[in-house]
Amino acid sequence: MNNSPLLSDNQENRRKVLKKIWKKSHLDFLLLVGVLILATFGFGILYSAGNQSLALLQHQVLSFILAFAAMCLFAQIPTYRYQSLVPWVYSAVLLLLVAVISVGVINKGAQRWLNLGILRFQPSEIMKLVVPMMLSWYLRNKNFPLHTKDLFVCCLIVALPVLIIAKQPDLSTAILVAATGAFVLLLAGITWKLIIGIAAIIAVAIPIVWHYFMHAYQKARLFTFLSPEHDPYGSGYNIIQSKIAIGSGGWFGKGWLLGSQAHLQFLPEHATDFIFAVCGEEFGFIGCILLLGIFLYIVGRGLYLSVCAQDTFTRLLAGSLSISFFASFFINICMVVGILPVVGLPLPLVSYGGSSLVIFMSGFGIIMSTRTHRKLIGA
Repeated sequence: MNNSPLLSDNQENRRKVLKKIWKKSHLDFLLLVGVLILATFGFGILYSAGNQSLALLQHQVLSFILAFAAMCLFAQIPTYRYQSLVPWVYSAVLLLLVAVISVGVINKGAQRWLNLGILRFQPSEIMKLVVPMMLSWYLRNKNFPLHTKDLFVCCLIVALPVLIIAKQPDLSTAILVAATGAFVLLLAGITWKLIIGIAAIIAVAIPIVWHYFMHAYQKARLFTFLSPEHDPYGSGYNIIQSKIAIGSGGWFGKGWLLGSQAHLQFLPEHATDFIFAVCGEEFGFIGCILLLGIFLYIVGRGLYLSVCAQDTFTRLLAGSLSISFFASFFINICMVVGILPVVGLPLPLVSYGGSSLVIFMSGFGIIMSTRTHRKLIGA
């Protein structure tokens, strides 16, 4: 009985120490929980989609550990540091994109990678973070709604990397980078007149992009999207098999590790682009809704943190990164179910691949930084 007060004091001290350590980590607990749940669910789906390959799962877990470390690192950086570094980082990554065109590694007909010996990476992936950061930096002291001059500068900031990425060719990443820029402008607030003007410019640019930037296989994807049944064993095969896999899952699915489309090699790219179809086949409609719920929870938490931001830069940055995450999984799911053309985007934190995993987790770290460093803004 005499030791109970001492024990209680020790427990209180440990609690205070843990609380202090957690505060210094600059991580947002609710966002972190959502990310960890999604990643865990993703490991389970990937293990099944990869035909129970431990090597594949181990590589993904190691990539996640690296991505988690990147998230923690970016969360440590105060947002005012991002403001001072953004123009330099944007310029550097833009130069890396130019370097890809001249000395980049060619793989499967695309020149998208830089090989530095010990490291091989895609600079275009980094632009998913850098473009919204650059736009948020430029708009931090502007008056809203935006004037035409400011909108022109913003479009130039977005257009330069987008055109270079599309030339690699990597149309899916180019679209997503352009979308991240559009999200920043929407969050900043633009008039309907400017929205109509941008829509008119896009309409005029479509035939130019079609003739000068799109390759034959990219055009074929659009034709396949409109009528996949015209070539069921060729260009339409992927989307047809994807729909079969999702439809065969019914309400509750066939069960984990029991999907036939992926395991019997009917479903192509079942560990990357079409992994959502594996989820639909094995976990059914209920499993897909649960996965969507986790995604939306993460987006909702990110948007809440953007609302809590104390200045324009952090508000635009956190909001645009959150919506960019939404766009990534929304486009992938719509692609898999046949609502959008197949563009080759992975399902965030679920599909196999280290580059996109590190980028998305780094984005979450930046979002967390906007919340936990609020008192340091303007310091």
